[in-house]
Amino acid sequence: MKVKQVEKYGAVVIELKGNVMGGPEAQEFSDLLHKLLDDSKKNVIIDLAETKFMNSSGLGMLISGYTTVKNGGGTMKLANATEKIESLLVITKLITIFEHYTSIDDAVESFK
Repeated sequence: MKVKQVEKYGAVVIELKGNVMGGPEAQEFSDLLHKLLDDSKKNVIIDLAETKFMNSSGLGMLISGYTTVKNGGGTMKLANATEKIESLLVITKLITIFEHYTSIDDAVESFK
């Protein structure tokens, strides 16, 4: 998994590219979220457009990230989930927890 961070109109977009499978990458993701919160960047969007695969550990990483951001007074939303990833979120019923948008622009707009 590769992680790329960009800012867009007051929100931080974190792009998760490749296979999201937890492990050491989960700690990197957690550290990034903590740093954003420490820097008072509380509007976070996870861009899943280039996420090819996600296992249960990857889902756990997203849930942990959601909790971290929420407990830090922020909001984390998902955007651009592929059909495969969206199906996984539906099957696990996590789609009811995460706000999900079909584009980054829609997710950014939802913070206004």
